[in-house]
Amino acid sequence: MSELVLTYSWVLFTFILTFTTTLIINKSLSADTKKISDQDKIDQENDFVPISISVLTISDTRNEENDTSGKTLINKIKSSGHKIANYFIVNDDIENIRKKILELTNDNNADAVITSGGTGLTGKDVTFEAINELLEKRIDGFSTIFHLISFEKIKTSTIQSRAFAGIINGTYVFCLPGSPSAVKDAWDEILSHQLDIRHKPCNLIEIKDRLKE
Repeated sequence: MSELVLTYSWVLFTFILTFTTTLIINKSLSADTKKISDQDKIDQENDFVPISISVLTISDTRNEENDTSGKTLINKIKSSGHKIANYFIVNDDIENIRKKILELTNDNNADAVITSGGTGLTGKDVTFEAINELLEKRIDGFSTIFHLISFEKIKTSTIQSRAFAGIINGTYVFCLPGSPSAVKDAWDEILSHQLDIRHKPCNLIEIKDRLKE
């Protein structure tokens, strides 16, 4: 009988310890989230500054009629108050992609280039191979944050994406997957903030003029 009581006591102790630990962890995470949220905000004293963005869809099957991801991205950009500098569709060919990216990043009217498509793992997915060697600097944090956001929605399936970003000719280049949901997540959760000069504690636009230093 005493052994049974002892067993139940250990079970109760373990349950209380686990429950208490869980509460502490959840409280800590909640506090950290609130702290980040408090920092991740708009500086109301600064005016919004629209930038010009080129959109490039990379696909063998998309055209202007069925390019849902491209249209989603264009609508997001415009609704945020920014301008569309260019919009093109190029096929999954390394040389064609490189040629178009260099053309767009050499355009002084474009502050950033956003591509969609070709970031997967199939033989046709060559966006990374085409653009990676052109990057003067990589923005590794973009890929990290994108995967964190994606993991919350599609879990480990996010490993099939090779979304990435960097700088070419002093121009920001962001390469997104070809699905409308991925484009939406990237814009809503990352780019809409980092391409807004009012965003605090810091953003990509406030350092744009220094990229060629």
